[in-house]
Amino acid sequence: MASLHLGDTAPDFTAPTTEGEISFLGWKGNSWAVFFSHPADYTPVCTTELGRVGQLSDEWDKRHTKVIALSVDSIQDHNSWKPEVEAVSKTTIRYPIIADPDKKVAELYDMIHPGEGDTSSVRSVFIISPDNLIKLMLTYPKSVGRNFDEILRVLDALQLNETGPFATPADWRPGDRAIVSLDIPTDAAKELFPDLDVVKPYLRYTGSPSV
Repeated sequence: MASLHLGDTAPDFTAPTTEGEISFLGWKGNSWAVFFSHPADYTPVCTTELGRVGQLSDEWDKRHTKVIALSVDSIQDHNSWKPEVEAVSKTTIRYPIIADPDKKVAELYDMIHPGEGDTSSVRSVFIISPDNLIKLMLTYPKSVGRNFDEILRVLDALQLNETGPFATPADWRPGDRAIVSLDIPTDAAKELFPDLDVVKPYLRYTGSPSV
């Protein structure tokens, strides 16, 4: 299969998970989704990551977002490791963890990188919109834990982008000013946004739109 790109439709698959067998796009429904892979169960960085995602369950819910994890380990390994993750992180893992021992899903989403020295999945992250389009792709090396606060920030920015002609500047966070898209001429932008701040003809800000 060709490599995935931003804007592609997320490939569907059916796989066993800790919550039973799912069809991915059917499980996702019309929600946003964060789909992330980790190299292996019973490993230190993965333990902290899955725990952190569990700790953020209320934040995912606020954003109408489902989360789901994957590794190439078995359901038996997932189910025996999950209580340890919960104990270490003092949280509950309420999201499914996909078992992918045949690596079909990892290969479908290009999560196996030959240069990594084995056939486990790398730390990939996909954010998928309600209409099943891939909006974000990130790949981390196996040794680097992800910053899920940043993933939440990007999710907020993507959801803002869906509400109007907005882009977000560097280090944007909810509540900050947004950039008005260049698709709208400045005169029209001034009518839409009375507080428009024209810093340069190509850089126009408006106040804090609601996400």
